[in-house]
Amino acid sequence: MNVKGITVKELKALQDSKEDYQLIDVREKHEFDFVNLDGLLIPQGDILKHVDKIATDKKVVVHCRSGARSANVISALQQYHQLENLYNLTGGILAWSREIDSSLPQY
Repeated sequence: MNVKGITVKELKALQDSKEDYQLIDVREKHEFDFVNLDGLLIPQGDILKHVDKIATDKKVVVHCRSGARSANVISALQQYHQLENLYNLTGGILAWSREIDSSLPQY
C-alpha cells in the first residue's frame, strides 16, 4: 500500500499557512512526555481502537520518532478503514529537531 509523505519543511509551511489539518503522534506516552509537536497522542498499539478520533475531512499528518511506525500505522488505516487523507511525516520528530527546531531534544 502506498503511503503519502510530507517533509518537515512542508509541515512547517502548512502550519505557517494556517491551513486546517490534524497532527497525530503515534509514539508511546513516555516519548510524547519527553518531547512532542503538540499533536494528538494515539499510540501505535491503540490507533485501530481510536479511528473515530481521526479527521476524515482534512489533511492528517501522522508522525513518530523517525517515520517508520507512522508509516505502518498509515498502511493499516488505509487497508482497514480506507482513509486516503493521511500523510507520513518523513523522518519524524528527529527530522523536525534537525531541520526546523533544534531546541527540541533528540532521543
